[in-house]
Amino acid sequence: MTSLIDPSDTSTPSRGRTYRDHQRPLWQRVLLSRDVAVWAALVVVYLYASATVPFFDRPITITYLLLDVAPILLIALPMTLVIITGEIDLSVASTVALASVSFGVLYDKGTPVVLAAVAALLVGVVCGAFNGFLVTVVGLPSLAVTIGTLALYRGIAVGLLGTTAVTDFPEAWTDWARGRIGESDIPSIMIVFAVLAVLFIVLLHFTAFGRGIFAIGLNEGAARFSGIRVERTKLVLFMLTGVVSAMAGIYYTLRYGSARGDNANGMELQVIAAVLLGGVSIFGGRGALPGVIAGVLLIGAIGSALRLADQTADVINIVTGLLLVVSVVGSSVLGWIGSRRRRGAPEPNSTTPQADPDGPVSNREREDR
Repeated sequence: MTSLIDPSDTSTPSRGRTYRDHQRPLWQRVLLSRDVAVWAALVVVYLYASATVPFFDRPITITYLLLDVAPILLIALPMTLVIITGEIDLSVASTVALASVSFGVLYDKGTPVVLAAVAALLVGVVCGAFNGFLVTVVGLPSLAVTIGTLALYRGIAVGLLGTTAVTDFPEAWTDWARGRIGESDIPSIMIVFAVLAVLFIVLLHFTAFGRGIFAIGLNEGAARFSGIRVERTKLVLFMLTGVVSAMAGIYYTLRYGSARGDNANGMELQVIAAVLLGGVSIFGGRGALPGVIAGVLLIGAIGSALRLADQTADVINIVTGLLLVVSVVGSSVLGWIGSRRRRGAPEPNSTTPQADPDGPVSNREREDR
């Protein structure tokens, strides 16, 4: 019997399709992404509004736009991580209100402003931990849990103050919340946001913890078998959402100079709409923080332009709701198109046996070769 290997054959053996074969060129992955599309939409909306809406291109408009969206920018950072895992937190606006009221009540009772702020942050941690406990330990769905705590936290906030409000806060703190960085038009709160944005981007996109977040969203069972502590990860994320929401509540209180139980009413819709518009999948497993930041700014720019055009809050809510629906439907449609294209793509270097040029041969003849 002769050898099956021909020493004179120098051809490269066929191989299966590798990851590099599936990979798109770098320029396509960068330019043809949801993040770049949202940033491009933001530029288009800004240019169009600057040309058609009176006073929109004024520096003071940009300042107030950033002041208005600052709480949404803050809350959207941890909310992105929560939604990537396949969960959701609808209680963030109520946590903002409860932290605001806690901060105001404690300061009104004579607590130093710094201690009152720390206590309000602890309230946010407790709210997030309670949500996380019900989801990870009790095993309840996050949608049902956070709908319940949305009403619970808001009810506690209204119950603590009733129809009254705390308005006498230190002028130095309120001036900082409304102030700008030096002589620029950028509000001071953007410093806090920039620091948190860098921390969350590094956490999500450059750490093992962040890779675990994506793995949980893609397949929770596989992530658990891979050694990822799914329950602990989700609990940490809910606590992060709570503490950042409390931070937004403190800023909200100081910026408007009022602690009330109805503060930030309806803000959860804007946060979730911005996150989904920024390219995060509602089903989990996909998303990036740069696109989410652009989504927040896009919704803020549209809202600011509509207000300057004398549109009512109802119209702004309708537009925000439409953007939320479009982002969910668009993400599903793009995912379906992508899956169809992947299934229809031919496999290069296929290992399927080819026809013998000498015609069919028996097993005995093949062995003799």
